Amino acid sequence: MFEVEEWVGNLWHKVATRYTDQQFRHAEVALEDLTKELGIVFRAMGGDRGVRLEAAVERPVKLPRTLMQRVAGSQLKMSLPSLDSEVLALPATIAVYPDRDLNRELYLLLAAVAAQPPQAEDWVTDACARIGRLIRSYPVMAGRYRRLLQAYLPLRLAKEHLPAPLQPLEALLLKTLHDPTQPCITASDLAGLLPVPFWLYPSLRQWGEAPPRQGTDSAPDVEPGEDQVQQSAGKAAGRYVDEHDGDKGLLVFRLENLFSWSEYLQMDRTADDGPDEDVERIARDLDHLSLSRQEYGGKKRIRIDLDLPSAAEDDTPLGPGIWLPEWDYRQQELLKDHCCLQPMLVQATEGGAIPDNLRTKVQGVRAQFEQLRPLRYWQRNQSDGDEVELDRWQEFCADRKTGSTTDRPMYRRFTGKLRDLDCLLLADLSMSTDAYVDNHRRVIDVISDAMLLFAEALDSVGDRFSLYGFSSRRRQHIRFNMIKNFSEPYTDVVRGRIRALKPGYYTRIGAAIRQSTTILQDQHASRRLLLILTDGKPNDLDLYEGRYGLEDTRQAIFEARRQGLVPFCITVDNEANEYLPYLFGRKGYALVSNIEQLPAELPRLYALLAGM
Repeated sequence: MFEVEEWVGNLWHKVATRYTDQQFRHAEVALEDLTKELGIVFRAMGGDRGVRLEAAVERPVKLPRTLMQRVAGSQLKMSLPSLDSEVLALPATIAVYPDRDLNRELYLLLAAVAAQPPQAEDWVTDACARIGRLIRSYPVMAGRYRRLLQAYLPLRLAKEHLPAPLQPLEALLLKTLHDPTQPCITASDLAGLLPVPFWLYPSLRQWGEAPPRQGTDSAPDVEPGEDQVQQSAGKAAGRYVDEHDGDKGLLVFRLENLFSWSEYLQMDRTADDGPDEDVERIARDLDHLSLSRQEYGGKKRIRIDLDLPSAAEDDTPLGPGIWLPEWDYRQQELLKDHCCLQPMLVQATEGGAIPDNLRTKVQGVRAQFEQLRPLRYWQRNQSDGDEVELDRWQEFCADRKTGSTTDRPMYRRFTGKLRDLDCLLLADLSMSTDAYVDNHRRVIDVISDAMLLFAEALDSVGDRFSLYGFSSRRRQHIRFNMIKNFSEPYTDVVRGRIRALKPGYYTRIGAAIRQSTTILQDQHASRRLLLILTDGKPNDLDLYEGRYGLEDTRQAIFEARRQGLVPFCITVDNEANEYLPYLFGRKGYALVSNIEQLPAELPRLYALLAGM
């Protein structure tokens, strides 16, 4: 009986929702089908290359609703386009018009509007000013805007059907749409009016300006809690609420009930700090996430960091640490001595023999690369060269004694092509490499196999190379693992270090690239190649997440190129096409879609880059 009632309820909800839906679903256009095209339009018209394109999340709106809309529970949330310093958020689908081509043109118009520079602090004035600048600068876009506007106005709710207080505001809104260069309305006047699909609304960070949270620690140094909600496709808006008073609960505290003063602890018993096992599902169902302004400091004061291994189990530090700069894109400034990089020597606990599962592959790659080893030979009978040929010298002396004046070439030159190339391989050893590829191997094991085959290939061909790894825990602790430097020969000791690699922490890649650049600068080869092997985006516990980390990494790559280096990224992240072109350029990276192929692909990619 219960299943029948649930089925009838779901059917009624679908029918009521479909009846009240004001969108033209038959002409719907999806953002994922136009992502590449919209990105080209946004950046070609002057948009910031560091801004990524994402689907906008629904946010609550307050609109007049009919009785049927109230029954269906519709018109409570809408996906509105927005732009901030990191994200251009556009609706996941657009079905405003009954014509599919018009819905597609609306996407292109929004991308072009977002590419215009900001004009004003009030977001309505700014949105209108962006449209005004666009139609003045690009006559083609002016015609597109007029065409979309004429098709949109009949679709809005007639002014006469609105409540009386909203009718004059609707008239001002329509006047503003006709002439966006002269806005007649402000953001405070839009409550209750249907949102305009041509405007860029404030991002969710700006929608409700949240006051700073009370606490003793600054935001960059606060670690995320243990019970975090995992990111999902649907997101809820957050808002700050007033904190309850700790002494206003139902329990009454009576001092005479204490047997001694030592039993009294001033604790806020009304706050539940226990983890909720179903917190992710609950968060998805909430329209708002209520955030407290109060920092519960008790747990912070007694928390013990158990992530770092003991000194006996950890790698060996090399020196006190190196302070390096970091790029802050918000201030457009290179912050000096902002990060501390600690060189570490990988400690190998086992022998460096080649594992049985790689013996055949090692033999194959060494045989393949040994054929590419450059051959050198003595070129005889040269008029100038490295040393004198004794036979030709004796003939010359004999000719002089007999009175002959014939000049004989008497030198020989050691010649042959050599690759004047030094290569540094920098491997990402973050905690994501602890994930399992199959039932037996982790990502770190595949990376270790790839580095071993890479080293065997370069050793067989005689090229100079070095191997390093990195991970981080905030800017004060960036681990830079030395596996092999340029001056060290490739021996079983190095093989043992490769096999002893372990997952680290996070991916603060900018500092690791800068230190690698310094190492390569000390080499004397005419070509210096920096290979970066990673499995994900730059990230760390503090501000390095998001665009901050991407911009610092991009700046570090620019610095490496200015020093004459050739940085190239090899990644196994299937989402790399969204951010690596911005960091390395279209031809500056390679995606290995199947991580199990990485050991075979790494030497092959080096051969292509080295011009073998």
